[in-house]
Amino acid sequence: MATSGSDLSSLRIDRSLGQLPRKRRSRRRIVIWAVVAVLLVAGALALKHWLDPGVEVQLATATLTSPSQANAVLTASGYVVARRKAAVASKGTGTLVYLAVEEGDRVKKGQVIARLDDSDVMASLKRARENLRVVEADLDDAKKNYDRMRAVIGTRAISQADYDAAEARYKRVVSTIEAAKYAVAEAEVAVANTRIIAPFDGTVLKKNADVGEIVAPLAGAISSRAAVVTIADMSSLEVEADVSEANITRVASAQNCEITLDAYPQNHYAGYVANIVPTADRAKATVLVKIKFKQYDQRVLPEMGAKIAFLAPGRSADAESVKPLLTLPASAVATRDGRSVVFQIKDNRAVEVPVATGQKLAAAIEITGGLKDGDKVIGKVDGRIQPGTKVALKSE
Repeated sequence: MATSGSDLSSLRIDRSLGQLPRKRRSRRRIVIWAVVAVLLVAGALALKHWLDPGVEVQLATATLTSPSQANAVLTASGYVVARRKAAVASKGTGTLVYLAVEEGDRVKKGQVIARLDDSDVMASLKRARENLRVVEADLDDAKKNYDRMRAVIGTRAISQADYDAAEARYKRVVSTIEAAKYAVAEAEVAVANTRIIAPFDGTVLKKNADVGEIVAPLAGAISSRAAVVTIADMSSLEVEADVSEANITRVASAQNCEITLDAYPQNHYAGYVANIVPTADRAKATVLVKIKFKQYDQRVLPEMGAKIAFLAPGRSADAESVKPLLTLPASAVATRDGRSVVFQIKDNRAVEVPVATGQKLAAAIEITGGLKDGDKVIGKVDGRIQPGTKVALKSE
């Protein structure tokens, strides 16, 4: 054949030509893997940043606190009570026909505040008075007859029996008059029992019955009422607090206290321990302590909740110490670049807020500027907390 002698070397594959694309492919793989690795690292960092909740913190609230509370050796809770308080009722039974007061009205001692139907007892009183008049008329006749008999008894003009009869009649009439007077007095008391009188100066706290209801001393029936109104002497208010047996040694008679009402936490009242009841409550393991106000205003009402701070010996809740100050826990205030600062949270980031500070009160510090009552800040500031630091509230 003609091709048998031809040069077949030209048909061999030149392997040197394939080495260049192979190197290019290898470099391309390296670049791709490098890009993938960078993307993975960047994604991991972004995911870690996204999943990282930030520094866990707790919040503290700027509150109004009196300096004397920092000197308290013990705190307790209690209620305002009236030392003089009465559920005014009637000694008689009848229908309530007149009620002169409403809740909040002031009454004077001896004032008629209600009246029961008195038609039956008034009739009894009239009958008793008429009976008294009848026996008083008999007395005049009996006395004259007795005097005549006594004048002639020595002359034998009458017998001894006649004289004795006249004397007996006279004494009987006198005794009957005394009985009739007691009957009149009894009827007058029955009438008086239909008048419900204020036992002392006070304020009506509650109206227990309405006109038309039956009032009875023991309220035996479902529809009857025992007390008509409840009144209290508002000048006799005090606080009763239960103190744990374990802490009663910290309380002493005449010890100064500071009273804060739950209804008006910004107001503080000076007081002192008036009485430590000499018995314990077995069920609660507490001792009842009574605290008197040194001075209070019309905002103080019976049954209000109160917090009592028992002050250390030598401390008093005077006008200056009672005046509340804005305070924060001392751990919430940090010094940065010579300034006192706190950190608030905005969009899960710590925001630096400059503040002005005053006196230290135990574990608290006075804030004189930069915050207001109720503002919340990070409760404990350390080196991890910087402006812009991501933070998360610690779960309770």
